[in-house]
Amino acid sequence: MPAIRTEFPHEVEVVENLFIPLPDGTRLAAKLWRPKGQGRYPAILEYLPYRKHDGTRGRDQGLHMYLAGHGYACLRVDIRGCGESEGVIDDEYSEVELADGCDVIGWIAGQGWCDGQVAMIGISWGGFNGLQIAARQPPALKTVIAVGFTDDRYATDVHYVGGCLSKDNLDWSGTMVAGMDLPPDPAIHGEGWREIWLQRIAANRPWGLTWMRHQRRDDYWRHGSVCEDFAAIRVPVYAVSGWADNYSEAVPRLLAGMTAPCRGLIGPWAHSFPQDVTVEPAIGWLQEVVRWCDHWMKGRETGIMAEPALRVWMQESLPPRTCYHERPGRWVGEEHWPSPRILDLPLCPVGGALREGPEPGQARIASPLWVGMAAGEVGRYGDDADWPTDQREDDAGSLVWVGEPLAERVEILGAPRLRLRVASDKPLALVAVRLNDVAPDGASTRVTVGLMNLTHHLGHDRPQPLVPGQPVEVEVELDDIAHAFPPGHRIALSLSSTYWPIAWPSPEAATLTLDLGATVLTLPVRPPRAEDARLRAFEPPEAAPDTPVLHHSAPQAHPRRVTRDLLSGRITVDFPRWTYDHEMTDIGIRQRSTGHARYEITEGDPLSAAMETAYRVEQIRADGVFVHESTGRMTCDLTHFHVGAEVVILENGQEIHRRSWQEAIPRDHI
Repeated sequence: MPAIRTEFPHEVEVVENLFIPLPDGTRLAAKLWRPKGQGRYPAILEYLPYRKHDGTRGRDQGLHMYLAGHGYACLRVDIRGCGESEGVIDDEYSEVELADGCDVIGWIAGQGWCDGQVAMIGISWGGFNGLQIAARQPPALKTVIAVGFTDDRYATDVHYVGGCLSKDNLDWSGTMVAGMDLPPDPAIHGEGWREIWLQRIAANRPWGLTWMRHQRRDDYWRHGSVCEDFAAIRVPVYAVSGWADNYSEAVPRLLAGMTAPCRGLIGPWAHSFPQDVTVEPAIGWLQEVVRWCDHWMKGRETGIMAEPALRVWMQESLPPRTCYHERPGRWVGEEHWPSPRILDLPLCPVGGALREGPEPGQARIASPLWVGMAAGEVGRYGDDADWPTDQREDDAGSLVWVGEPLAERVEILGAPRLRLRVASDKPLALVAVRLNDVAPDGASTRVTVGLMNLTHHLGHDRPQPLVPGQPVEVEVELDDIAHAFPPGHRIALSLSSTYWPIAWPSPEAATLTLDLGATVLTLPVRPPRAEDARLRAFEPPEAAPDTPVLHHSAPQAHPRRVTRDLLSGRITVDFPRWTYDHEMTDIGIRQRSTGHARYEITEGDPLSAAMETAYRVEQIRADGVFVHESTGRMTCDLTHFHVGAEVVILENGQEIHRRSWQEAIPRDHI
């Protein structure tokens, strides 16, 4: 936990709620922290759908009061249709959301307490839309600080990974459906709160139905993917992530693609701000934000732009565990990215070994559907069962090549790549690739992973069926990572044709045939750099006091669990979702939530794949009890995905709304 700081250069006043008028008459709700007095200050905007009044309330002040205390006007704004804002929302990163964001920036810049400059800051959704709005070039926007984000909505978000359908696609849809139905507060809206709420309920629908209709990289996913035109972002960007966060690879991509000034920072963290982490070590990141904003918005020489373009935590090897609360390592830096210092180390599969020279040969694999049981989560928050377990479990159903024990330490930084020439006996197939660190006792820790839908070998925008028996050339890019392989350890490569539940399986079990003479693993080896020892040390983590919230016990009804019935072949994987009980005594609101996602499949039958979600979210306040209950389920056959969902809304125990959906969506080369 960060140290709590209560004294700042500026005394801060807080405006609990103000409304920002949009050109169409809709009002967006904001909370404002700003230095007291009549001065004009640069502004910092965080723009999210997660209910600033009773959703992110417990964490917002620690961030925004801290920055306001250093001379910034900070606003936390609810997106249209969310929290206390008016209107409705029907998807993430919509045209309306981004246009509203530009209007909000213009409004902020025109206020008497703002000097006309605005920055955007945010993690996850707030990192996404900060970059997307920057690409629209609103005049008052001067910089973006993006944490835990992606530049590519198709390739590396929660929907599709390497052209494969991610388990999180419908999972995330269920989460958003559950979060959109809570009512606004009459203390802010008066009697009009109910009309806003009923309008919102009527408009709420499973966003995953839209996402499932776009299974290839089309214009839907290009919208909001800033990688389509990095040059459109003309303001400086501070890009931040963690190796335990599935968005980490966006940081080096942004550095490589942007023409405007950019700095990258990747720690060992999960999906969190770097000053308040579940994976240590935390850093004084808010001090870094002040240094960044002081440089770009106050013209102060803070030295931040004289530091390396990319600074990362080089992680030491650890035994496989389901959770790491701390990762040993050290900070290293590269002056440029891509770095000319990074050396390609090619390794080739020969027999069951990895060597530096190729040899002709073939290898076949038809993985059982239980491969992936040791994969852990996709996007991790640092929970107790998020990490991959010992990879020897999944290796039993994979092709595996293991190098000789290392004579000396090898450090990698970047994205390993596997070039393949591969044929399938079925028209649809996928490949999952893992880079592992094998200890002398045989324990195997997953270092990084990559997926590829083989029908996308010509591009994610133009899938085509494979011709059985006809090889295709593909390159699987694994997630970027910084990892040190110690002497005596062995570098291992594992390849499988399934990876459930991380990736939805192909409709028919495929056998893959690899041309080993044309298969090359390339590792990005980072030579030692003496300058690393002289990097400026980060300050200890600090934050302002958070708004008090009482956290009541909230046992998980469905803990993280993998169940495999050896007699029936049935495999069930459970993931808990958003289980909490928070009481905000200062506004008289208590919220409870329970949720889970379940994935089931029967060995030998890829068409038995099914996933389901269930959520219950309850808000208790003086004028009533409001409950959202929802379920979702997806199954498949050879040609279609079958998606169903139901939402029920209760007010004081009485059902006031019920709606269900059932759709058959054609499989598009998945």
